[in-house]
Amino acid sequence: MSKTQKIVVIDGQGGRIGSLLVARLKAETNGAEIGAVGTNSIATSSMIKAGADFGATGENPVIVHCRDADIIVGPIGIVVSDSLHGEITPAMAVAVGQSRAHKILLPINRCNNTVVGARDLPIPELIEATVKHILSIFG
Repeated sequence: MSKTQKIVVIDGQGGRIGSLLVARLKAETNGAEIGAVGTNSIATSSMIKAGADFGATGENPVIVHCRDADIIVGPIGIVVSDSLHGEITPAMAVAVGQSRAHKILLPINRCNNTVVGARDLPIPELIEATVKHILSIFG
């Protein structure tokens, strides 16, 4: 990566997907700033333990960190109001959707969101494909 990039990982519930992403990105992005924004404190804590450079919880941190992110990554539900079992507020979904950041959305076919045509891959394979894609952007 030529300049320091800000990658914001957004996750909810237990933060499993986010923590796996944070750990892999910290290991492979060579100096990118990896931020963890959880929709709840458990998700944030999980991502911080995985090595995030900073962490914050809730609606306002999602809005604030989407403003200057280079990449936003998380399950597809982060752009759908009321998804992740109601943890994504309308303001969160709008902040992600309106951000200038490159959005990388994992096709997690749960919570009444289905991406037709997307293969239903195990989480580790989705993480691998996501990290490879991010590396190719700034490679």
